[in-house]
Amino acid sequence: MGAAAARMTGATLIKVKVDQNDPAACLAAVRAAAPDADLIVDPNESWTLDILADLQPTLAQLKVALIEQPLPAGEDAALAGFTSCAPICADESCHVAADLPGLKDRYQVVNIKLDKSGGLTEALDLLQQARAMDFGVMVGCMVSSSMSIAPAFHVARHADFVDLDGPTWLANDYAGGAVQRGAHLTPPQGLWGVPDGAEA
Repeated sequence: MGAAAARMTGATLIKVKVDQNDPAACLAAVRAAAPDADLIVDPNESWTLDILADLQPTLAQLKVALIEQPLPAGEDAALAGFTSCAPICADESCHVAADLPGLKDRYQVVNIKLDKSGGLTEALDLLQQARAMDFGVMVGCMVSSSMSIAPAFHVARHADFVDLDGPTWLANDYAGGAVQRGAHLTPPQGLWGVPDGAEA
């Protein structure tokens, strides 16, 4: 993991996928390779509350910025009253705006994905209601093409954390799709109906 992080020159935000297999060592390796980047740790529902509690000193020492969905969806009640060194983000536990009331006082941030919400309209509604309820906002994605991920950039403009790397996992994306420059992904103007080189 450290070697992979070292290759992400210029990255200001790195998300680290972990499980129960020595997550502290994985995070320490990434932090050593990327001392200035903000780190998001994503256990993908694999931790227990005890693991989350035991790792708090390590997460604080490594200056982890966000903990994404540590517990399985459906076990959110265990987080009520839990004091964390970093905000905890609901991913699998948050799909649409109707999920928000059940996340209050358990999570501090919600991850908005168009794939989960059902499209841009619901994602924007989720964004608006999340802000009204004082949640922080992350925008993420599934594996996706430049064309399908493009609407998410509208939501990303208002997010605290952005993880839109879907096209980078494809062997072949659309010709003229999103452009990757280092750790940054930029959609071309053509995705908005404006020919490249034309005035937007």
